[in-house]
Amino acid sequence: MPDAVVIGAGPNGLVAANLLADAGWSVEVLEEQPEPGGAVRHDQGVDPAFVNDLFSSFYPLAAASPVLAGLRLQDHGLRWSHAPSVLAHPLTDGSCAVLDRDLDATAASLDAFDPADGDAWRRLHEVWEGLRPDLLDALFTPFPPVRATARLALKLRAAGGLRMARSLVLPVRRLGEEEFRGHGGRLLLAGNALHADLAPESSGSGGFGWLMAMLGQTYGFPVPAGGSGALTSALVRRLESRGGRVRCGQRVTRVVVRGGRAVGVRTAAGDAVRARRAVLADVSVPALYGELVEPEHLPAQLLEDLRRFQWDFATFKVDWALDGPVPWQAEQASRAGTVHLSDGMDELTRFAAQIAMRQVPDRPFTIFGQMTTSDATRSPQGTESAWAYTHIPHDIRSDAGDEGITGDWSAKDQELFADRVERQVERFAPGFRDLVRARRVLAPPTLEAMDGNLTGGAINGGTTAMHQQLVFRPLPGTGRPETPVPGLFLASSGAHPGGGVHGAPGSNAARAALRRNLPPGLAGAQRLLARRDRTGTRR
Repeated sequence: MPDAVVIGAGPNGLVAANLLADAGWSVEVLEEQPEPGGAVRHDQGVDPAFVNDLFSSFYPLAAASPVLAGLRLQDHGLRWSHAPSVLAHPLTDGSCAVLDRDLDATAASLDAFDPADGDAWRRLHEVWEGLRPDLLDALFTPFPPVRATARLALKLRAAGGLRMARSLVLPVRRLGEEEFRGHGGRLLLAGNALHADLAPESSGSGGFGWLMAMLGQTYGFPVPAGGSGALTSALVRRLESRGGRVRCGQRVTRVVVRGGRAVGVRTAAGDAVRARRAVLADVSVPALYGELVEPEHLPAQLLEDLRRFQWDFATFKVDWALDGPVPWQAEQASRAGTVHLSDGMDELTRFAAQIAMRQVPDRPFTIFGQMTTSDATRSPQGTESAWAYTHIPHDIRSDAGDEGITGDWSAKDQELFADRVERQVERFAPGFRDLVRARRVLAPPTLEAMDGNLTGGAINGGTTAMHQQLVFRPLPGTGRPETPVPGLFLASSGAHPGGGVHGAPGSNAARAALRRNLPPGLAGAQRLLARRDRTGTRR
């Protein structure tokens, strides 16, 4: 019998398993799919000569994460690779905003839109550099991050106090208007906000867009050399080197609760897997509380709040094998790993409004990945392994275009919308479609079938909007990994701090499980130290 059973071999589940193994626990990870990784996997399914990431590709949060840094995955084969530039946002007039790890290069790009905007970017970066250590500490530690928040409050005061806090909760459209005279800086912030489900007019989208842009400025948007699954492989190798075990093709159907405590799980095959100390669930919040745990073990208020849980936008993705580099009209885009495709702020707002009205967007904002530009091992020399994804509503009422896409995601729907995504790319890269050797369409039902956590194609474990963050994530009053069932811990992106490949939810869950299983004397000392941390008493 293992000390812990981890449900799900996504990055958070594997991080949790590694930390428990480091503490001397025996750990067994059960994964439904035939291979580990969750949304961090690659294959050669588009063309045998091309490596395509199935889900996530670029990892600024992984590069910034102290959780992953502490695992020293480079000792287990992980190597990061970068494109020459981080991100580009071209416009159809040929202009292009560029985010580069070289601050001077980013500033020069924005000066092309307005001579004052390079210095405006430098000011935002200066604030970031002052806040970065404590902001990242607050982001990647359990909620509430008392010590990090106290330090951050002092730094915020030095950076302008309430004025800075106001800037971080602004809609990204307003933040961009206040900080920049030209369109370039505004688009870098707004496009990054839409990596999640934050529209230009959403409260807090300014802070999220600024955070993602500054992560790119400092850490880049790196990719694992050889494919995204290289990150998963490093996590699995590290776990196995410490005696942990990953079993694939094992779908968990029930968390077993006895005497008011989680004591193991049951699989679809009818097997019971006991856990001596803890069960950690790297699964979506609705799956955990709506399927895996029987209702009688949960508070009525939690089940009521579960009805109000909100998913992030659905996702539609297209993978390509291209016979040559993308022929961008704006040459600067050819050096960027990630390219944002929308012809200005108003088009971003229009896109988000169509989703809000439950329409299939007619000009979808597209996040485009140039993987061979980022990692030369991904395809033969002179070619490009590429992908694009865009957001769509979960419940589709109509098509904002004129093709009658219904949202049932039949083969016809998939091909029509994939063609629409290609036409969006073609607006900024005339001749793109002539380069397509092969393509693969991953509609929302396909994404969910390949990873059960991606319900309806939602990739962030729930909305990033302010009403479902911090103490409200995943449900009001449940901001920590502990659940109402003793011995059961939430270790997925549904928990604080949310989506992205950084390992924090898995780390937080593992540390919570370890705290709850300390010997009595050590547990008392741990509680005393925690009280001192909360009251600010010096240790």
